[in-house]
Amino acid sequence: MSEPIKVLVTGAAGQIAYSLLYSIAKGDVFGKDQPLVLVLLDITPMMTVLDGVLMELQDCALPLLREVIATDKEDVAFKNLDVAILVGSMPRKEGMERKDLLKANVKIFKSQGAALDKYAKKTVKVIVVGNPANTNCLTASKSAPSIPKENFSCLTRLDHNRAKSQIALKVGVTASDVKNCIIWGNHSSTQYPDVNHAKVKVKGKEVGVYEAVKDDNWLKGDFIATVQQRGAAVIKARKLSSAMSAAKAICDHVRDIWFGTPEGEFVSMGVISDGNSYGVPEDLIYSFPVVIKNKTWKFVEGLPINDFSRDKMDLTAKELTEEKEMAVDCLSSA
Repeated sequence: MSEPIKVLVTGAAGQIAYSLLYSIAKGDVFGKDQPLVLVLLDITPMMTVLDGVLMELQDCALPLLREVIATDKEDVAFKNLDVAILVGSMPRKEGMERKDLLKANVKIFKSQGAALDKYAKKTVKVIVVGNPANTNCLTASKSAPSIPKENFSCLTRLDHNRAKSQIALKVGVTASDVKNCIIWGNHSSTQYPDVNHAKVKVKGKEVGVYEAVKDDNWLKGDFIATVQQRGAAVIKARKLSSAMSAAKAICDHVRDIWFGTPEGEFVSMGVISDGNSYGVPEDLIYSFPVVIKNKTWKFVEGLPINDFSRDKMDLTAKELTEEKEMAVDCLSSA
């Protein structure tokens, strides 16, 4: 057995974490022979609930789980981390302006970034899930100057999986027959789900999505809108936000960082835009197609971008630039 790795989940008393923790603890993410120390962080009023989660994790009697630490203190939570999954954030309340939401979250992620900088390993991989995820991720990274920017990513894998599954449903195949969908940009309703480069396996043969679907209007209209609005559709139906699917996407995202992407496949994640070849402004956390090897991601280069895609990619970059400017304002006044 290898040495245990230390993994933090924030917002650990919340519903995404409730779906996520069991998958991590039983070895779905870091492998069946990797022992774990799980650290659970939440705010002080949630500590009683968190104790219940701790009891349940103990009661699962999992062979890989060496220790579970439940805390409301950042200096305890961020110590010597190998992986930090930042799920907790301030949710949007009714009547709340976007600016107020950003301001509240800048405060949280500035503090957690500083704690990463001070206490975590410099090799820590940081995955931001709490919304607005891209800008929260940028805030955390800027607040942790001693940790490489490339170690920070935000979750757009849920959007990626949603796109994959919509194509699979339309063509009548399983989701594993669809690969290389792309989510460009922000994890918001301006994101651009792009299937120009995606492939579908139909009767044993790989074909392009446009060829397989044979409905360009749907691909350029309802398909994009469905993926962009899916989170809202789930909330409307369940009266709660996506938890099971979000937890599954986090597992996919972190497992790919840990073990790499399969040969010939790429995935979507929000990463620092510096040095990209797609005309996206620098210094944004923007979702790109990436391949991962040896725990290091690289942009997928050289994909041709048509005018339709260009407009959508620019629109979501514009939104991210505005969010970043707001966040920077809040950071300097925080």
